[in-house]
Amino acid sequence: MTIRYRIVRVTPETLPLLFQSLKNLAADLNDNFTTRETELHAALFGPSPTCNALLALQDARVLGAALFSPVFSTVRGGAGAYISDLWVAPEARGQALGTALLAAVAERTRSDWNASFIKLISYSDNDEALRFYARLGFAPLRGATGLTLSGAPLAALSRQTQKDPQ
Repeated sequence: MTIRYRIVRVTPETLPLLFQSLKNLAADLNDNFTTRETELHAALFGPSPTCNALLALQDARVLGAALFSPVFSTVRGGAGAYISDLWVAPEARGQALGTALLAAVAERTRSDWNASFIKLISYSDNDEALRFYARLGFAPLRGATGLTLSGAPLAALSRQTQKDPQ
């Protein structure tokens, strides 16, 4: 049986649905979830938004969600989209909803900022996700290592801009 849904941009009114979806994704992956709803609201609707989000809805029930941000690559010669979170409810898996969400992100980012690529990261032990992405044509970034700076090291680096370079 085919599920019926509609994909919509997240609004302040639907933010709680996105928030719960992201918590569900974290639980599915056994990840920590440290985001507060107020932080997510600021990221989506503050004076300088840092991300966008789409929901796949069946009436008022969430079947899937995508959280994504613009990224620019001089190697690729233009703008792209970085998908930080993609979640499909267990009862909707295997029905091409993940593909539909990715297609909606591709279309939205192409029209909003002329994105010409999508970038995402998957856990290396998440074989199901890796097979899904490979079927769509996603390719591993050979020779690249993902790095993150946060916490005390980020604070220390930030303080470097406060020092007088003379």
